[in-house]
Amino acid sequence: MKLVVLGGYGNFGARICRALAGSPGVELCVAGRDAQRAEALAASLPGAAAATAVALDVHAPDFTERLVALGAELVIHTAGPFQGQDYAVPLAVARAGAHYIDLADGRRFVCDFFTAADAAFRACGRSAITGASTVPALSSAVVQHLAVGWQRLDGIDICIAPAQTAPRGVATLRAVLSYCGEPVRIWRGGRWTTQPGWAAPQPVRFARLRARRGALCDIPDLELFPAHFAGVQDVMFRAALEARWAQAGFAMLAALRQARLIPSPVGWARPLNAAASLFDALGSALGGMYVRVHGVAGDGRPAQRAWHIAADHDHGPEIPCMAAILLARRLAAGEAMAPGAQACLGQLALAEFAPEFARWGMQTDIVEEDQVGSSSQA
Repeated sequence: MKLVVLGGYGNFGARICRALAGSPGVELCVAGRDAQRAEALAASLPGAAAATAVALDVHAPDFTERLVALGAELVIHTAGPFQGQDYAVPLAVARAGAHYIDLADGRRFVCDFFTAADAAFRACGRSAITGASTVPALSSAVVQHLAVGWQRLDGIDICIAPAQTAPRGVATLRAVLSYCGEPVRIWRGGRWTTQPGWAAPQPVRFARLRARRGALCDIPDLELFPAHFAGVQDVMFRAALEARWAQAGFAMLAALRQARLIPSPVGWARPLNAAASLFDALGSALGGMYVRVHGVAGDGRPAQRAWHIAADHDHGPEIPCMAAILLARRLAAGEAMAPGAQACLGQLALAEFAPEFARWGMQTDIVEEDQVGSSSQA
């Protein structure tokens, strides 16, 4: 399978290329606007004879024709941020007759993807999957695993905790700044309400990380999960930065933006990204995530259960790449996927991620909790 990775030398694209280079059935092409960077990465990959590089601009008028000329059979789109992106890239991929996977975490991009792209991919008989990343691909797999056998799922609480020294990208920072201080629509108490993004951090606890404070982030799960997990009353997603000054800084920006005392801070992404590295010495290389659910177990008793993952040595950014890697391997192995467009919701089981977690030395825990906070580890 000829696999083209757009943004292939970027923060996430390069990780996907390294994972898939030399994989059985994969002929890898590293693509991006900078030919030299694409060639340098392709030359460094294991099994480099099977990897090529190409200068490819997704905004070029002949983008579709270039994909056809390359013989692309699967395109993985990693060139974010996806907040504010239109569907020109996936629709061009459909016209080229290729499968499509992206790492989008932009709420509108993922949630409106079916409406925008399903007909085009059905017409060409190919599959398109958006959100093949930590959310909603991994998060939905974890929720499904934790609540199996339950009579009722009432609440879902997710928090991601990046390591301070983990590689950061300007595109990622632009994405999170886009909703800083803006109203975020959330499902609370079985109805829709709004809260400002990144404001009012709350204490959060992890199995293997120090306690942090986490604040609301706008992600697809907030909209997808109330529809997918029938009867759920509460869905929350937070991010908890390791450096307290950084979390407090985001909260301050959120308050200023909410009061409209400052313009959108998206334009400050590059200097803020550079400034963050000055404080890496105050943090660590350990990051993680939890997914906590509560509801009614199969025996009719109230239940609360949490899944935790800890990623050391700055390996946390590998996690957003895993779903796309797993799906690409499926396609390369000849596994059929239904034509059309869909979010990566329930597409993968948690067990499928286990070898990838082990590859990077990541530790996971499932903790049985009661409603007052005591717990036992499983």
